[in-house]
Amino acid sequence: MSRWNIAAAQYARQHISVEDHVEHHLRFIEEAARLQCELLVFPELSLTGPGEAILPAPPDDLQLSPLLHAAHTYRITVIAGLTLEERGQRHKGIALFSPNREAILRYPQGSGASVIPGDKQLTIIDSQADACSLDPQATLFTSCQAVGENRWRQSISTLQRFAHRYAIAVLMANARSGSALWDEKGQLIVRADKGELLLTGSLGRQGWQGDIIPLG
Repeated sequence: MSRWNIAAAQYARQHISVEDHVEHHLRFIEEAARLQCELLVFPELSLTGPGEAILPAPPDDLQLSPLLHAAHTYRITVIAGLTLEERGQRHKGIALFSPNREAILRYPQGSGASVIPGDKQLTIIDSQADACSLDPQATLFTSCQAVGENRWRQSISTLQRFAHRYAIAVLMANARSGSALWDEKGQLIVRADKGELLLTGSLGRQGWQGDIIPLG
């Protein structure tokens, strides 16, 4: 089998504008492309920041167009966090920038998304993990997070159990620290410390391998 290269962006910058966030995302995308990654996952609300009392307004397609252009240019699939608005209510969501699509796809965040290499869409998994029905072709489950130490410990325990139970690799992109990759047996492949970086994973004949690439 050919290698499948993926990455999680450990990204926690609190920019004022969506445009600044987009510009910063492009730096990660360019580095991931240099490493020949085919998938790059950003943390929760990475394109908007968490906001203050309420979630920020959702960015429009024009604001996000440089990311779609980068996905096409570098032939890389990008998953990033943003706000969705439905019936006047704002919710956490994710955006999919695919090299094989001309439009940006937006989804509710759920508890994560399953990915089939080369596919043009995501399957969102809701918070009821016990009722989870993953596509049998799915190779990876992605989780976009922005949690501190206490919730991080709970999250990694949950994701490790998920990987083992459903026999699927899990990639977690966390904002400030602790991004991680587990294989389909629930064994930890690589976990990041603090800082701005790419956590990479490569799937080949010998299984998963991981690395940490600082972006200082």
